[in-house]
Amino acid sequence: MIFNSPALEYGALAPLLVIFGAAVIAVIVEAFVSAKLRPALQLAISLGAVILSFAQVLRLRGTQSATAAVNSVVVDGPVLFMQGTILVLAFFAFLLLADTDAFAAQASAIPGSSEERTALQTGKIQTEIYPLTLFAVGGMMLFPAANDLITLFVALEVLSLPLYLMAGLSRRRRLLSQEAALKYFLLGAYSSAFFLFGAAFLYGYAGDVSLNAIRDAVSGGSNNEAFLLIGMISLSVGLLFKVGAAPFHSWTPDVYQGAPTPVTAFMAAATKVAAFGAMLRIFYVALGGAVWSWKPMLTAVAILTMVVGSVIAIAQRDVKRMLAYSSVAHAGFLLTGVLALSQEGLEASLFYLATYGFSTLGAFALVTLVRDSSGEVTDLNRWVGLAKRSPGVALLFTTFLLSFAGIPLTAGFIGKFTIFTAAYDSGNIAVVVAGVLSSAIAAFFYIRVIVMMFFTDAQDDTVSVTIPSLYTNLTIWIAAIATVVLGVFPTPVLDAIASLAVFVR
Repeated sequence: MIFNSPALEYGALAPLLVIFGAAVIAVIVEAFVSAKLRPALQLAISLGAVILSFAQVLRLRGTQSATAAVNSVVVDGPVLFMQGTILVLAFFAFLLLADTDAFAAQASAIPGSSEERTALQTGKIQTEIYPLTLFAVGGMMLFPAANDLITLFVALEVLSLPLYLMAGLSRRRRLLSQEAALKYFLLGAYSSAFFLFGAAFLYGYAGDVSLNAIRDAVSGGSNNEAFLLIGMISLSVGLLFKVGAAPFHSWTPDVYQGAPTPVTAFMAAATKVAAFGAMLRIFYVALGGAVWSWKPMLTAVAILTMVVGSVIAIAQRDVKRMLAYSSVAHAGFLLTGVLALSQEGLEASLFYLATYGFSTLGAFALVTLVRDSSGEVTDLNRWVGLAKRSPGVALLFTTFLLSFAGIPLTAGFIGKFTIFTAAYDSGNIAVVVAGVLSSAIAAFFYIRVIVMMFFTDAQDDTVSVTIPSLYTNLTIWIAAIATVVLGVFPTPVLDAIASLAVFVR
């Protein structure tokens, strides 16, 4: 038997190879380099890998379309934009991770044990977070580029498994952090099972796992429609879990609250880009011909997600849980871009993902600054009068909240306007009406926080705002500038997206 070696097209895979190569190097550094040198070296490797990978993305930007690894990976405009967005968000996420005070000194130690106390006293630093994050970034970059269901599942697991571990690495409130990691892992395992179940049925329907083959089978319409419906529903469950859409959102508030805040920031910003990137490719490329089969289901999920996220957020008294339910609502807004199933919907979705990512990173970075003697303060009642202690932090947090609410002159307004316009033009009026009403409800709890910070007297003298490190300071200001600039001058970015937003078919 003659074995033909596969053609991998290393040039097209270069952005991915750089990240995965750096992740392997980071694991070796973790094993053999002394503890004193590891933090600085791991940060340098991580930032260098992200910059080099981003340079490879820029090199490929003129590529109209290409496939690699025996057609299992596709490189086109939307993939390059999403990979570039993930890398930019990852760069600033690594800067937040560099503030190692957020992570357990020794993750394997039982909370409250003598082993943990010894690790704290000796000043041990958890640097495994860097290779874990690099592997997660690699999986996120592969997820929207996957051109078949097997590669899609591999990418899903590569991005998810490190996040399960990272969610349990909090230095303080370790039991809450470990509970969050366990919930995330168990629910993630169920969602992966649904994903595989759906992939098996789609393979049975099309006789192939390639997205193009599934598209051709759907267009032919001569196969078993029951297999198609079961496959679409089950596959959608796996994807909807990853984006945090209702009713598959129950993990979101617990994991966002329990995970170390830098990990929450990275997870909330970058995972949505990857997950919606994969969802857009599946529904636009593979299942576009079966739109009338999945559109009613996805419409109901989008409306439910927007309503659940906006209404339940009102009752939250923890800032991280409030931002978690805000994330659920934004997942519903993004689903309107999937429902649009048009060029305008794809462009609006890409812009929305980028703007939401920056605002989310900035908001969670600011959460790390509000502290007392025990660490971060996330109880909103203790944020009362924050503007009198630190007007700059309160003003920046207000900027991000206004962007989440979709107030004009912020990037969030442009994002919501473009995505609702695309949905309206495609005839999804019910979703647009639900989105506008949900945005009005969401504005209430955003403005309530602003009123608490600026127009209420402080009642807790134990809360203070720490001076941010250079890394955190840079992340916050870049996120704030991007939020404002993309709200005032969005045209250059929208034009660039328009030139890229064409899926390979």
